[in-house]
Amino acid sequence: MVVDKKVVEFEWDKGNIGKNKKHSVEDNEAEEPFFDENKVVQRDLLHSIKEDRFILLGKTRKGRLLYVVFTKRKSRIRIISVRDINKKEVHLYEKAA
Repeated sequence: MVVDKKVVEFEWDKGNIGKNKKHSVEDNEAEEPFFDENKVVQRDLLHSIKEDRFILLGKTRKGRLLYVVFTKRKSRIRIISVRDINKKEVHLYEKAA
């Protein structure tokens, strides 16, 4: 799947609003990696049982590298979880950039 260059809308509701504060990631910051020109997106085959899930590695405006798990519902992106990327994932991001 290719994530559109212009994401029309993100889906936030009581199921995912504020969910990533435990990783010190605010909801608006969680959206920023989708606009990173060098983002890396791949299917999350292990967790795509009920719906297709994807993993995105990308930078925020402040240069923070995040690991974002999301699904696409119609024209909306629903963020499932977000955290800082680990050392292996930094390598994957830099290799693709």
